[in-house]
Amino acid sequence: MTNRMEVIVGLHNLQPGHRGCVLTIGNFDGVHYGHKMLLDHLVAKSRELEAPSMLLTFEPTPREYFRGDAVPARLTRFREKITLLQQTELDRVLCLPFNDRTANTPAEWVIEELLDRLLGVRYVVVGDDFRFGKGAHGDYDMLKAAGDRYGFGVSLMGTLTFDHERVSSSRIREVLWAGDFPLAERLLGHPYFIMGRVIYGRQLGRQLGVPTANIPLHRYRAALEGVYAVTVSGLDRVYHGIANIGIRPTVDGKEPLLEVHIFDFEGDIYGQLLTVEFKLKIRDERAFDGLDALKAQIEKDIAMARQWFDDSNEADRT
Repeated sequence: MTNRMEVIVGLHNLQPGHRGCVLTIGNFDGVHYGHKMLLDHLVAKSRELEAPSMLLTFEPTPREYFRGDAVPARLTRFREKITLLQQTELDRVLCLPFNDRTANTPAEWVIEELLDRLLGVRYVVVGDDFRFGKGAHGDYDMLKAAGDRYGFGVSLMGTLTFDHERVSSSRIREVLWAGDFPLAERLLGHPYFIMGRVIYGRQLGRQLGVPTANIPLHRYRAALEGVYAVTVSGLDRVYHGIANIGIRPTVDGKEPLLEVHIFDFEGDIYGQLLTVEFKLKIRDERAFDGLDALKAQIEKDIAMARQWFDDSNEADRT
């Protein structure tokens, strides 16, 4: 299910008709189960107040702005985040750039100008770790006092736990890195995937007899690294395949790349938008002693992935 969610990029695209909303603010990296619980609460409050629901988020994320290459791996880029949010009942997403000006915006301006004058918020829902404004000066107490002053409600969503552990993006990163995709799916509320358009590569896979669709990651860091059994959608049907995420040390790669070999498929798919869903970790990425050794290992990886899919299909039928 996808809804007709409106995406607004930049304050300059706000219209007078966008005033009067029920708002939440955050990165929502991964749009995981905890985020969805908060969004359910937001949507319920928006219906109660008969005002549109809106999520305010930033690109890049504040953490990426402040920490650069040292930032933790990102679960979802903007396109993936929007795809997941479209499967909720959220009405609007407002995306603002996070830059020097944003980082130095006082918390008071956020309340007086953004929330009150520009957005005319009716109600604000935030998570329990919410901070805002220059130096993270703003917090829930400040927001609650402002709501009393300007006439909007404020509520705080507590932490969601699963098996006595907090559901968080950092926890999901750990689970993905360990290759536990069933647990990751339970924490996320959906299978983990990466979306992207296929670009021209070095044609190395074709030379090895294993053509690949190359998808740039556009991330400071990816949440995965290694070789995986995957499914691929965005073509005429869903296909099985294997994927490598990493820098390809055997061929002196530099930029992280997602390379996908799609089983039993031939065709020109440059420029196609694919969704790659991760099912099983096969091995870590490593350097091999030449292309012959790399080709032999890829053949083993393909055989293992095909066997896993065959076993999974057999289990589904029993």
